[in-house]
Amino acid sequence: MTRTRVLIMGAAGRDFHNFNVLFREDPAYEVVAFTAAQIPDIEDRTYPASLAGSLYPDGIPIESEEELESIVHERAVDQVWFCYSDVSHEYVMHRASGVIGWGPSFGVCSSTGTMLPSTRPVIAVTAVRTGAGKSQTTRFLARILKDLGKKVVAIRHPMPYGDLEAQACQRFASYEDLDRHECTIEEREEYQPHIDNGFVVYAGIDYERILREAEREAEVILWDGGNNDTPFIKPDLYLVVADPHRAGHELSYYPGETNFRMADLIVVNKVQTADPDDVASVLENARLYNPSARTVLCRSEIHVEGAERITGARVLVVEDGPTLTHGGMSRGAGWYAAERAGASEIVDPRPYAVGSIAETYEAYPNAAGILPAMGYGDAQIRELEATIEAAPADVVVEGTPIDLARILTTSKPIVKVRYELEELEPGQIRAEVERILTD
Repeated sequence: MTRTRVLIMGAAGRDFHNFNVLFREDPAYEVVAFTAAQIPDIEDRTYPASLAGSLYPDGIPIESEEELESIVHERAVDQVWFCYSDVSHEYVMHRASGVIGWGPSFGVCSSTGTMLPSTRPVIAVTAVRTGAGKSQTTRFLARILKDLGKKVVAIRHPMPYGDLEAQACQRFASYEDLDRHECTIEEREEYQPHIDNGFVVYAGIDYERILREAEREAEVILWDGGNNDTPFIKPDLYLVVADPHRAGHELSYYPGETNFRMADLIVVNKVQTADPDDVASVLENARLYNPSARTVLCRSEIHVEGAERITGARVLVVEDGPTLTHGGMSRGAGWYAAERAGASEIVDPRPYAVGSIAETYEAYPNAAGILPAMGYGDAQIRELEATIEAAPADVVVEGTPIDLARILTTSKPIVKVRYELEELEPGQIRAEVERILTD
């Protein structure tokens, strides 16, 4: 039998999951390569044979998406499947147009067809764009579930940027686990809040294995999504966070629009800082494209520990990296906190950026004036550290979900900014949670 030759376009996450669910054990297909984008230094590796299964004794090469055309021709590819997130519809179709012109078919995988069923109730938190407020929504849900006395295990969207075999199934229950697994800044931003709440977090590559391990110790599974990807686990309650600061993106980004159309509950966040017309636009799109969903208006309340240090000071604002990069934002909670507290100046870090931090500004000019907390490895963390030290600021205002002081050294004081979800009409989300737990 001639096997269909497949190439999977990804970013070290959704691509591996789709392979595991759809292709790994199917002899009708031969996956000849993964291509990698969005995340630095994840290409030029191999998806290991131990994870790829019996059909791939040598594993599968992971190569840069920049080589897509040559890979298609040299390896006689029949099909290309697009498997990463938070890109515009135009971006996806530019890739499709190129692939189709070179000869292969081009496709995207079914969302529901790649969701794993669970024996436990599952609540999923997703978004229409990176930086909409998934993390604070997940924390809000965690407090509800904790108050209800439920034993919760969070399963996080994958971020396997290191040793793939070692990251097949990871369990995090303490800060020591974060150190032992050599977690990046991005991983720590997502795992640490769950640990602070007393919850166990699972993540990795093999989500069938991860799910079954999580079910052993959970009464409720909380799917904590990444970027604007769809859930890997079939949810009983499907929340999507929409951002009126980017009104219209709920219909123009992939696969955020899928989340928007499939959600049971649409959380319209940040309404206290958004234009009321943009809030109305998101609500109208929800009515038109997902009329069965319940909409909940929320504010993202900013809390500053030591705001007096900001007043009258020159501040360097550090924000969540993915929010400023492929999320496309120009500011976040740290910027709003600095402005509100009366900083004399928000220092532009670009003249002082080194190494990959400087390269980030070239690739993402929207991040100008704010320092993205890039930290996908030790070298990048050191470059972030050097950029902070070189910038002429009196205070660092940290708008990320983690404690940067735990992983880098700076002579500058750090003021921590927290941001929490608050419903304009309290009790709506809890009512939905209680409904699915009692059905």
